[in-house]
This record gives sequence, C-alpha cells and structure tokens, in this order.
Amino acid sequence: QLWDIRKKAAVQTFQNTYQVLAVTFNDTSDQIISGGIDNDIKVWDLRQNKLTYTMRGHADSVTGLSLSSEGSYLLSNAMDNTVRIWDVRPFAPKERCVKIFQGNVHNFEKNLLRCSWSPDGSKIAGGSADRFVYVWDTTSRRILYKLPGHAGSVNELAFHPEEPISKCSPLPGQQLQASLS
Repeated sequence: QLWDIRKKAAVQTFQNTYQVLAVTFNDTSDQIISGGIDNDIKVWDLRQNKLTYTMRGHADSVTGLSLSSEGSYLLSNAMDNTVRIWDVRPFAPKERCVKIFQGNVHNFEKNLLRCSWSPDGSKIAGGSADRFVYVWDTTSRRILYKLPGHAGSVNELAFHPEEPISKCSPLPGQQLQASLS
C-alpha cells in the first residue's frame, strides 16, 4: 500500500501474492520498486496502478533495495547470499541484472539485511549475518573491505554523503562507524 501520511490513509493498493520485505521509489517517484519472499523484484507504475515489469534472478527472499544516486541502477540484497545490480532505465534490455556480487552471508536468523551505494556509485556495501560489512568495487566486483567489529548481524548501513565513511547498525541501539579511505 501507498500511504498519505498527512491523511493517515492508504491512497493506493498494489496486489502482490507474497510478503514484501523491501521497497523504494524510482528517481522520479512515479514507480515503486518492491522485493520480497517470492525472490522477485517488481516495478509498479503509480500513474497506471499496475505492475510494469518483474526482475528475476535471486534464488531466495529479497531483503534490501537501494537506488543509485542517478536513478539508473538498483541494488538488491537477498537471502541467496548475493548482492545484485539491476538496470532500471526505461527501455533497458530484458535481462536487467548487470552484476552479481558474492561474499556477504545470510543465516538461519533470516534478518532483513540491507544494502547501500556510495555517493559516487563506485562502491556498494551489504550487511551480513557474519558480523561484517562488505564493501565492493562496482567495476571490478572485488571485495575492497570486510569490516569487522560487530556483535551480531549487520542489518542496516549507509555511506556518508561527502566523507569516505560508512555507518551501520548491527543491533538495535548500537551504531558503528568505519573509515573507507
């Protein structure tokens, strides 16, 4: 459902058979992108109130979505232990998955692990159940950093908009910061 917080009411409802675990808007806010337990990423058109297209490739639940700063690419984290980059530009080829990154771990806890882009798009990061933050180079797909120091799963993370640091939240009430320079 799409909610108007001023009216405290749903203004639009999209029919989805399975539970949704992650959502984001596209760069023009005329589409909602969702991922869930059906392993698919769905792009919904807000003006036409319908499903525009579905991106398939993950083998397990999609737990995190993040749109690149220029709005052309979508980052997804899933319980299949992969982070993927998808081309969400209009008229992109049918096979929209352009890169797959491996290294981060989901485990039996099935936490909703998120992912994030660096401001310049050169790096991505994914939370992990093995108590590390993984940072990859988007061009080489190489793990640049495997950041330790967390007491549990790293569920949420973000890059600073200007400085080469990231912030993550391993457990409720805890926050850690790492320098990436």
